[in-house]
Amino acid sequence: MKWILSLAFFLFVFDLRSQDADADGKIMLTVILRHDQTKTLDEIDDHLTKTGFRKRFPPDGVEILSYNIVMGVGHIITLRLPPEKLREVNLSFEDCVWGAFHTEFYPTYDYLKVFYELKQNDSQGGEGAQNAGGIEKNPAGSQKPTPESTPRHKKTLRKSNQ
Repeated sequence: MKWILSLAFFLFVFDLRSQDADADGKIMLTVILRHDQTKTLDEIDDHLTKTGFRKRFPPDGVEILSYNIVMGVGHIITLRLPPEKLREVNLSFEDCVWGAFHTEFYPTYDYLKVFYELKQNDSQGGEGAQNAGGIEKNPAGSQKPTPESTPRHKKTLRKSNQ
């Protein structure tokens, strides 16, 4: 019974499709491939060639949204995929990158639209010059609100003070 309740809670809290109003049932996954720093870049590249990583990845039906190299970290890849492809994605990393990287996987959702809507709501008092897309024209000249001045933090502070 405890297992069923835990699963129900997990599905309720982590329903990724609810994050996007026009969701098509696909999820986003961010993968961090941390370099094995005991290997040179040539050794890592040889490993990826030998295992066929670039030929096998991404599996059919999986879209790469971004693929970045972060200095001091490694590769950070954001994928969009149907949930049934998750095992296939996992296997492509297990079979091809283990031995050259340490892997981390994180369920992901796009927060940018929500961020700009909240930012626009916060600045409707006349603060911050914005263009039609809601992006500040001069972010360097704008004042950052302190955590205490944002509505979410005030709510949190009130609850913790009660």
